[in-house]
Amino acid sequence: MKFLLSIMALYMSLLINAQTSAFHNYGNIKMHENASIGFHTDFINDGVLDDDNSGLAGFYSDSEIRTVSGTNRAVFENLEFDVINDVELYSSIGTTGEMSFVNGKVFTPRNVTNVSLDYINHKFYVGEDNLRHVDGYSSATGANEFTFPIGDDNRLRPMILSSQSATTKYSGAYYFENPNTPPSQFGGSFPTSQKQIFIKNISNLEFWDLDGNMDTTITLTWNQKSEINTISENIDLLRVVGWSVTESKWVDLGRASSSGNLNSGKIMSNSFIPDDYTIITIGSEFATGELSDINLIFTPNGDNTNETLTFEGIEQYKNNKLSIFNRWGNVVYEAENYKNDWKGKSDGRATVNKNQDLPDGTYFYLLKLGSDESKNQKGWIYIHR
Repeated sequence: MKFLLSIMALYMSLLINAQTSAFHNYGNIKMHENASIGFHTDFINDGVLDDDNSGLAGFYSDSEIRTVSGTNRAVFENLEFDVINDVELYSSIGTTGEMSFVNGKVFTPRNVTNVSLDYINHKFYVGEDNLRHVDGYSSATGANEFTFPIGDDNRLRPMILSSQSATTKYSGAYYFENPNTPPSQFGGSFPTSQKQIFIKNISNLEFWDLDGNMDTTITLTWNQKSEINTISENIDLLRVVGWSVTESKWVDLGRASSSGNLNSGKIMSNSFIPDDYTIITIGSEFATGELSDINLIFTPNGDNTNETLTFEGIEQYKNNKLSIFNRWGNVVYEAENYKNDWKGKSDGRATVNKNQDLPDGTYFYLLKLGSDESKNQKGWIYIHR
């Protein structure tokens, strides 16, 4: 009887508009276990379809584009998309269960980031590939690791979200676009020349938009179309980088791990808050000695400007060691896990007058960025008071 009542409620709530050829929901629908509905026309949801629904909802077409619109998000347990010429979302759809990409892509408007295909409690999906994915924004809420099935045109380029708080929502999209000339909805460009000192190269082919207000790590992927060799020939030098909202430049988000080769692979960032960065992508760091021709100048004169020797992004290298030498090769300063706090005072083992201001002039630095000697940097700094 419960199932029959649900079907009656569904019938009463869905009206067919002959002019628009669409199912239009004005009511409050409850789908119970084993219930199913197939949309062979467009769907408009101005009623209630919340996350307490069970059963299966499918969208189908052999030729026409299917659209989903309305004032409210529709949430189903299980979803299936079998639309040869794709589905276009103008309002969000959520799934609390399983989802299948059978045929076609799911498009969302990229200039309206809160319209998305929503995965609630991180349930699984199947069927994604270059021809079947979310072309636009998708979101995830739940405690388990989640892979966003996102892409751009016929390019599936997922990003992988680590395990999270069950109540935190993250959303994201992939753009096969040059960050120097991004789509207009971003309101500006993200010049790859504006970057922290340790960042050598930044992809000019692609980027991701990831939104969320809590710390997370993210894993980005690449394939042959990423032309990763133009960023670095050594995948061990790759980094995740992000355009900082506050600093208006590219910032190193680290590399917790990486795998693969120049044709395909993935890289995981260190922890960061996505909303602090407008977009993210893959960059690279300098190899040993490649910073030697960059002279660093700082002015520890008490004016609160450029007061310390600063290596932007040093916090991503937890086991670093900095040594400063004078022109005679004597160590005048040394620190493990350097925190950008040296003000040009003497502190070396052979220094007689410790904690005294060093004279203006040129000094040599050696910066070890961990156990891998291939990443050590060295060069010249100039103290000018």
